[in-house]
Amino acid sequence: MSIYRRVPTPFLTSGSATSGAIASGVVTGSRPGFASWPVRPLQLEGSAHIAALAGMIALALLGGILVARNRYEEPTSLSSGPEASHEEFVTDRDRVRQLLQENGGRMKQSNIVDSVDWSKAKVSRLLADLEEDEQITKLRLGRENLVCLPGHEPTASKSPEQANDD
Repeated sequence: MSIYRRVPTPFLTSGSATSGAIASGVVTGSRPGFASWPVRPLQLEGSAHIAALAGMIALALLGGILVARNRYEEPTSLSSGPEASHEEFVTDRDRVRQLLQENGGRMKQSNIVDSVDWSKAKVSRLLADLEEDEQITKLRLGRENLVCLPGHEPTASKSPEQANDD
């Protein structure tokens, strides 16, 4: 791909046959509305080539340094002990149950969403599955849900027979 620049040249309307041929070639341009000048390729100076070469060398050196650093640097683990490595294999259901246990057996659904890095929809589906399996209880409090582990429900939410059984 070449870079072109327009170079103004004197336009002759009269003259010899050669001048007329040049003039007619100039007048019939492919783009109407533009000044009709002959187009010549833009000549780049040598300093631009040197700058581009220096940039490529700098990028190659930077890439080499990064590769060497990653290769020879001692690998650091994101986990700080055996407990953190165990957490990698915890299922989503176990994570919610563990979160509920850490918070006294009950939490608002919005607080669960804030505590985990999941969408509201995912948390809602997961809690519906857990409630269907009777692993949690969801209680509606106005516009929010209170999520409870079995045995941690508020006494006001139980029927009179259940309250007497405890």
